[in-house]
Amino acid sequence: MTTDARAAGTGTRRWRARSLRARLTTVATLAVAVVLVAGALALSAALGTARTAALDDVVRERNDTLAALVADDRVPDALPVAQPGEVAQLLDVAGGVLATSTTASRTLPVVDPATLADWRERAGDDVLVVGTAASAYDDAARAAVRAVVYRDVPATLVTTVPATDVLGVLRALRVALLLVVPVLTAGFGVVLWAVLGRALAPVEQLRAAADRVALAGGPGSLPVPPGDDELGALARTLNAMLDRLEVAAARQRTFVADAAHELRSPVAAARAAVEVAAAHPGAYPVADLVADLGPQVARMQTLVEDLLVLARVGASAGERGPVDLAAVAAGAAASAAPVARARDVRVGVAGSASATGTVDGVGRVLRNLVENAVRHARSSVEVRVEDGPGVVRVVVDDDGAGVADADRERVFERFVRLDEARERDSGGTGLGLAIAREVARELGGDVRLEGAPTGGARAVLELPAG
Repeated sequence: MTTDARAAGTGTRRWRARSLRARLTTVATLAVAVVLVAGALALSAALGTARTAALDDVVRERNDTLAALVADDRVPDALPVAQPGEVAQLLDVAGGVLATSTTASRTLPVVDPATLADWRERAGDDVLVVGTAASAYDDAARAAVRAVVYRDVPATLVTTVPATDVLGVLRALRVALLLVVPVLTAGFGVVLWAVLGRALAPVEQLRAAADRVALAGGPGSLPVPPGDDELGALARTLNAMLDRLEVAAARQRTFVADAAHELRSPVAAARAAVEVAAAHPGAYPVADLVADLGPQVARMQTLVEDLLVLARVGASAGERGPVDLAAVAAGAAASAAPVARARDVRVGVAGSASATGTVDGVGRVLRNLVENAVRHARSSVEVRVEDGPGVVRVVVDDDGAGVADADRERVFERFVRLDEARERDSGGTGLGLAIAREVARELGGDVRLEGAPTGGARAVLELPAG
């Protein structure tokens, strides 16, 4: 890396290390300084142009008046001028003075012959108005030059108006602006620093409160500034986020505690069986050990798989597309067939529709709903796919005992198993419906429970139409 690049990088880091208040004040003050300087230059230029144009009009008017006198051969002994400082001279081709105003000498021309010849050539048949840095009578003047004929002899009529007053005014203006611009810039910077301090004070309060919440590691809230402005909206949004984080943290703690509790029983049972088999190998045949360990291991495997599914919900949305609900429902029914045969439950699938989602996600939801219905049905489970405008539904009805109205939302909580479910569904983990709802909502749909016409429970899956 070159020295210039390292210096630039250091400068950038130092700039970013400054507070937002300092950076905003610096940038805004520099911008105001640039605007003031540009305005001062523009004002000076505009005033100079206007005053110079006014002098040009005056000197041209004087020249026109004297040209009329020369044309009528009525040139007086002293050429008339309006005010002191103005000079009017009628010069011959060689630069000699033919007539002059009382403000000039009869022997000293206002300009030297070389300049006069150049002005005469540039003027041609018109009037030439020029600025002269110095003449014989003024340090700076505006001159009007016209080629005339005086008593049949070529001559040049020159009138000048002093420009020293205009230049003095412009110099005074520039000096004033040179003093005023820094003062205004500094004043603006001080005021802006104070205003930004007051404006950013709520942000510092929010930061300090957020720091306290982070250090406490627990619930808390941020101060909401008075007024319905952007900072107030930000504070309310952050408070809502903290509330959601607290709810999520509490939910996570409950989830971990419930998971540990659910795993403790099968682990303890498996460990007890292993310890008994190790202590009394002759009294605990392998077949009995396998029979005792098999259900516990299967329960732990199911629980761990469900926990992994819950952990992955929301981690990756996946690529969504049209999903054939009839095919997915048939696959869910086939997956539940072993349990259905064991319980002598018939599973029927009817209807067809297409939804927007992922095959894996929709398949997971329907498998959980169908398997849950099979475990609680007495003799039959009906799966019906219903097409509709914008939203498609999959209805899963069973003829079991149903779910009371008060429990239809509670059963979607993690590890919640109703008393009837604990008696008849000893292999469940209490996560099936929770997984079904969370996956469905991730796909843009939802799952809810209702009462089935057969007296059991009805699970309704709604998804965006494909």
